[in-house]
Amino acid sequence: MTHTFDPSIDADYAAALATASDRALAWLHGRADHAIPARATVAEVAAALGGDLPSRGAGPDEVVQMLADAVEPGLMASQSPRFFGWVMGGTLPAALGADWLVSAWDQNAGMRDVTTGVVAAEEAAGRWILDLLDLPCGSDVGFTTGATTANLTGLAAARHRVLADAGWDVGVHGLTGAPVIRVFAGAERHGSVDLALRMLGLGLPMPIAVDDQGRLEARALERALGEDAGPAIVVLQAGNIHSGAFDPFDTAVPIARRAGAWVHVDGAFGLWAAAGSSVRALMRGVRGAQSWATDAHKTLNVPYDCGISIVSDTVAVRAAMGTHASYLVETASDTATDPHQVVPELSRRARGVPVWAALRALGSEGVADLVDGLVAQARGLAGRLGAMPGVHVVNDVVFTQVCIALDDDAGTRALGERLRSEGVAFASSSVWRGRDVLRFSVSNWATDRTAVTETVSAVARALPPT
Repeated sequence: MTHTFDPSIDADYAAALATASDRALAWLHGRADHAIPARATVAEVAAALGGDLPSRGAGPDEVVQMLADAVEPGLMASQSPRFFGWVMGGTLPAALGADWLVSAWDQNAGMRDVTTGVVAAEEAAGRWILDLLDLPCGSDVGFTTGATTANLTGLAAARHRVLADAGWDVGVHGLTGAPVIRVFAGAERHGSVDLALRMLGLGLPMPIAVDDQGRLEARALERALGEDAGPAIVVLQAGNIHSGAFDPFDTAVPIARRAGAWVHVDGAFGLWAAAGSSVRALMRGVRGAQSWATDAHKTLNVPYDCGISIVSDTVAVRAAMGTHASYLVETASDTATDPHQVVPELSRRARGVPVWAALRALGSEGVADLVDGLVAQARGLAGRLGAMPGVHVVNDVVFTQVCIALDDDAGTRALGERLRSEGVAFASSSVWRGRDVLRFSVSNWATDRTAVTETVSAVARALPPT
């Protein structure tokens, strides 16, 4: 078969990528000056994108230009150093560049001995993560869509192991007739834990009492574990979504392990505290767990979507997540496994490559500086907001979360609405412990003292007149 080279294809790629680069750089260059909320509604963006699909196509660069023109008014400027909504990181330059290459390379990162380049980069990133977070060497590190699927992965491994120890093969027999698994988690766990448990057929966990910052009470866990016997899973939390508080791993993990329970840690943004010098003590004892989940697109500031699953029991996670088929090329390594054996996806983009780039750009000292810097800016923001008349910081700022409230809920809600309406700074509204709060999640690598000062000024303008 003779193939004819068409130079116009290369020209199309060049034109499309050049246009995308120009528009991306223009967007990023203005990130500190954009009004943060989206300016257009979904309906308005849909109208700009067009109605029925045209019968004739358009040139690649024209399509990219049309897309940017239509969509940019509906974008939220989450890369702004004054964006504190939910828990969303920014984007480190090296990670963004690597992410573009991942799309251009278009590798399926599922089979180790097929797409060797990207898998090698992901494996290097995995080793660095274990070292940075002081987690057991040799653990399986998988790159998922986010912390929800990372939690699913760790809890699937837990389900397999605790049932296997009870003499039941869930992979062969399913859950019908299986021993009942007791699952315990703090009363202020994140909803992604419940979602993962629901997908695994395990139902809601037994809620364990927490203190006024949302930390699980270890003695309450001990009492609950002692009320019955049988397979058990304990879910602990690194970073309460409102207070930023960490469960007491140094006491809770040994209690759970003595009871024969598997310990899983949901650390979507907080697991990275282990890499920071100023907050590392919050993670004391976390190494004793058996699985951990985190996001890279939060504290580490890589592009969406990228979660990380870490499981020390490699047999359990591979039994829970792995699959075999005659058409798959399986690794010949005695010490490693195919990436698709440790995550829910058989096919996926090489989302671990931007993680490698972020870590390589920062180095271990840079990761520590990133984490410590976020914490320092959160504490500085809390101190200055708390000094304002009528503003109450309602959590102990131990990590990167700052929650404020006014004297009444209606006033707090109105403050949030006015702040977001102006668009200079963005914080998300929530309800914590029965009280309306405005939540500032300091997650962007670019948030500095200037951004904090501008945010404080924005809050001052949004406060009701005294």
